[in-house]
Amino acid sequence: MRSSQLFGKTLRQAPGDAETISHQLLTRAGFIQQIAAGIFSLQPLGSRSITKIRNIIREEMDRAGGQEINMPVVQPRSLWEESGRAETFVPPLASFEDRRERDMVIAPTHEETATAMARASVTSYRDLPFTIYQIQTKFRDETRPRGGLLRVREFEMKDAYSFDADEAGLDRSFQAMVEAYKRIFRRCGVEVVMVEADSGGIGGKDSNEFVLLTDSGEDTILMSNESDYAANVEKATFIKKEFPAGEFGDIEEFATPGLKTIEELAKAEGVSKSKTAKAVFYMVDGEIVIVTIRGDYDVNETKLRNLLGGAEPRLATPEEVKVAGLISGSASAVGLDHIKSIVDDSIKMGSNYLAGANKEGFHLRNVNLERDFKADILGDIAEAKKGYISPDGKGKLVARRGIEVGHVFKLGNVYSSKMSAEYTDEDGEQNEILMGCYGIGVGRLLAAAVEANHDDFGMLLPQSIAPYDVYLAGLNLDDPDIASKAEQLYEALENAGYEVLFDDRDSPPGVKFKDADLMGIPVRVVISARSLGNGGIEVKARDNKESPIVAETDVVESVKKILG
Repeated sequence: MRSSQLFGKTLRQAPGDAETISHQLLTRAGFIQQIAAGIFSLQPLGSRSITKIRNIIREEMDRAGGQEINMPVVQPRSLWEESGRAETFVPPLASFEDRRERDMVIAPTHEETATAMARASVTSYRDLPFTIYQIQTKFRDETRPRGGLLRVREFEMKDAYSFDADEAGLDRSFQAMVEAYKRIFRRCGVEVVMVEADSGGIGGKDSNEFVLLTDSGEDTILMSNESDYAANVEKATFIKKEFPAGEFGDIEEFATPGLKTIEELAKAEGVSKSKTAKAVFYMVDGEIVIVTIRGDYDVNETKLRNLLGGAEPRLATPEEVKVAGLISGSASAVGLDHIKSIVDDSIKMGSNYLAGANKEGFHLRNVNLERDFKADILGDIAEAKKGYISPDGKGKLVARRGIEVGHVFKLGNVYSSKMSAEYTDEDGEQNEILMGCYGIGVGRLLAAAVEANHDDFGMLLPQSIAPYDVYLAGLNLDDPDIASKAEQLYEALENAGYEVLFDDRDSPPGVKFKDADLMGIPVRVVISARSLGNGGIEVKARDNKESPIVAETDVVESVKKILG
C-alpha cells in the first residue's frame, strides 16, 4: 500500500476527550474515528490490525477444538424472557418493536441463543461435548462509555460456549479455553494475569478475568504480596480480624448529640471502629433493607447483590430513609423487625458493639447479634482493601489497576435449567447440559495492546497485530534514480512476504518519521540521498534508537533479522 493512496490522516494532537493513551494514539494514528459516544468506526489501518487479532483468535480457538458459528444480533425478547434476563440485564437491553409488533432486542451477549442452538441439536450424551464460538457485534447501552475502545456501546466480541455432560467435562473445556486465551494474549503482545472475578449479569458459579496490569486501567485488582492470589475488588475476599467473644453486657442507651458517623462515635467513646456496628440502608426491589457491618469495614455492593440472589441494591436516599421512619446517623437493626436485615459475618467475630438507638442523638452500648437484632441473611459483604490479609493467609493484599481483556465463566446449568437444554444419559435419564462461556472484546484487546506497548512517540505494536510489517519512507523521490531504487525495494520487500506501507508522499522527512513512529509499525526503512551517500539504506526497528545503514542488497535480510 502506498501512503498517497491510503485513506485516513494522522493527527498531531489528540481529541480533548481522549483520556487514555490507547484512545489518543489510535485516533491520532488514523486507526479509529468516533461517530458517537462509545461508537467508533475502524479506518483502514485499524481494520487491518483488528483483522489480524481476529485471525489469531480463530487460530487458537480452532486449535482448542472450537467450531465457528454465527448468531444473530437481533433476537426475539421471548428468548431472554426464558432465561429470566429480559428485565434484569445491566445495562438494560436495547429493544424495539418490529413491523409485526413483536418485541425484539439487540443482543449484548449470546448465552440464550447458544443455549437454544444446543437444545435443538443435543438429544444424547453422544452429542457432547462440544464448543462453539463466534466473532460478532454486540450492543450494550453503557451509561458512561469512556477510554476509546476500552468501554464502548457497540463492539465486537469473540464469545464461545462449551457444552458438557458432567462437571469433569466442564472443567476440561474450561481449562482448554484458559490455555487458548493465554496463547491469544501472548501472541497479541499483552501480558495478563488471571484473577478471580464476579460473574455479574452473565451468571454462573465461578469466573475469572484476564487482566492487563496498567495504571490506566479502570478495574482495581487486589493481589497478595506473598502468593499468587489475585481477584477483582468486586470478588476479592480477605481474612477478617476476629476478637475474643466476651460475656454479653447489658444493652444501654446513651446520649450522642451531634455524632453522626462511625468515626465520630468511635473517637468520642475512645474505642476502635471494630467495636461499632455500622448500619447502611439500601433499596432492593422497591423495599428498604438495613445492612449491618462492623465499623472497620465497608459494604461491597457486588457481594451484597449476590447475597440477595441477584437483586440490584442501591443506597436509599435521605428522603426514602425519612419516609420509612428511620433515623440516619443513629440507626441500627435493633427493634426493626419489620425491615429485612442483612448482616456481614464480621459482626459474628466480636461482641458488645456500639450501635444506633434509632432515636435522634442516641446510641446503644453492648449490642449483640441474635440477642438484640436478627439476621435474615448472613454472609460476606465486606469490601477487600489493600493492607488486608490475603484469604490464603499468605501476605497482605496490594492494589493494582488493570484492564479486563477476557472473561471466562463456568455457567453450569444456569441457562440449561431455565431453557430446558437437556440430554439423555447412558441409563436413559434426562440431565441438564453443563455450560461454560468465554469472551474476549476484540477492539478492547487492540486498545490493551496499545496501553501495554507505546512510548512518547506513538505505538509499539508487535508484528502479529501491526497494520503493516514495514514502513518504507522514500525521501528525495523527485530524483529518478532514488525513486527507481525505492520502487525496487518496495517490490523486493513485498516479494519476500512482508506487508509494506510505502510512504511515497511529497512530505518533509520529519512528517514521515513521526507518522511511522505514531503508527507503531515494527520496522522503518528509509531510502534517501543521504542514506545512499552513506553507503546504503537505513533499517531501524521501531523500539531501537539506532538507525544503522545497510547495503542495498542486504535490506531484506536485515528486516528479516528484526522481525524474526
